[in-house]
Amino acid sequence: MTFHPQERVALFIDGVNLYQTARALGFDIDYKRLLGVFAGKARLIRALYYTALQEDQEYSPVRPLVDWLDYNGYNVVTKPMREYVDSSGRRKLRGAMDIDMAVDMMTLAKRLDHAVLFSGDGDFRRLVEALQRRGLRVSVVSTLRSQPPMVADELRRQADQFIDLADLAPQIARDNGRRDGPGSDRPLESHTA
Repeated sequence: MTFHPQERVALFIDGVNLYQTARALGFDIDYKRLLGVFAGKARLIRALYYTALQEDQEYSPVRPLVDWLDYNGYNVVTKPMREYVDSSGRRKLRGAMDIDMAVDMMTLAKRLDHAVLFSGDGDFRRLVEALQRRGLRVSVVSTLRSQPPMVADELRRQADQFIDLADLAPQIARDNGRRDGPGSDRPLESHTA
């Protein structure tokens, strides 16, 4: 990973995508360690975590994590999941945060030197290109080491730097024996949003 100590950096975390990527690699994220890794490499301006929540549930398995993040250095951006009926007549839930992330990245661009996108979604390729035209370096964090790879090839190629989450695992993996993990003492396996 190449970072410069004086560059202004922000993290943009697609919560569901990061969770699925870490699970594909077989580990849970320690969000305190994750923040520390990037804060130790540059001037961390902001860490934003995006996820949709199912509001009508009495208990949401992701709520303890979201609350923990909100009190421990992350700006949490949420919105309620929307219910819709697909073409087969089945009820489904939807909660994409792509537009929210894109708007925030473009809004913060003038205050940053480097944006770190935690997502492998190829839809972000044009956003990365637009940020680069504004003079930002953009790193993408995902993985090629899962089957199938969790990062779209076009996104990986557009990024100034691709960071494989598998390479970060030794620094950010949650020690499952600890009881002070992010969110609560519940295992993060319950994160489904």
